[in-house]
Amino acid sequence: MQTLMPEPQIFVERTLALIKPDVTDKEEEIEDIVLRSGFLIVQKRKLQLSPEQCSNFYADQYGKVFFPNLTAYMSSGPLVAMVLARHCAVSYWKELLGPSNSIRARRTHPHSLRAIYGTDDLRNGLHGSLSISSAEREIRFMFPEVILEPIPTGQRARDYLSLYVKPTLLAGLTALCKEKPTDPM
Repeated sequence: MQTLMPEPQIFVERTLALIKPDVTDKEEEIEDIVLRSGFLIVQKRKLQLSPEQCSNFYADQYGKVFFPNLTAYMSSGPLVAMVLARHCAVSYWKELLGPSNSIRARRTHPHSLRAIYGTDDLRNGLHGSLSISSAEREIRFMFPEVILEPIPTGQRARDYLSLYVKPTLLAGLTALCKEKPTDPM
């Protein structure tokens, strides 16, 4: 009796990464680490948020003691927003960031980004989405023009490949075989 295994599915997840105002001068260095860690930078922009925009972005933190300091800090200068993509992007980015308190990060996760670039709990250098749903909300906030469509899986993915990809590949590969160019590129 043959065991039936489901076909593997490729799911590319996206997350939001922010380089906070006090470490934007390390942007290139941080991007290099991001890319070497297997992430693709899908979108990137440098912007400065007003205190009101920061309040809206961190609305889930409203009412906490540190909220006024957080909004003041995040609006104190330009920041770099990036949409990162890879398999399990949210969890891998959180792992690369390390604990939110930079002092604790230096003790427990000395190679994490917050241990390297942060100074304390508030000024921890970088931001990362906590979940897939918060990543979608945060990406829409920082990149309002972006269209976040669900990546097709299962039958929808097979239908898309059959309808759009396979005919194009077949025509192109057939033409290549017939002409056999010396430089196929």
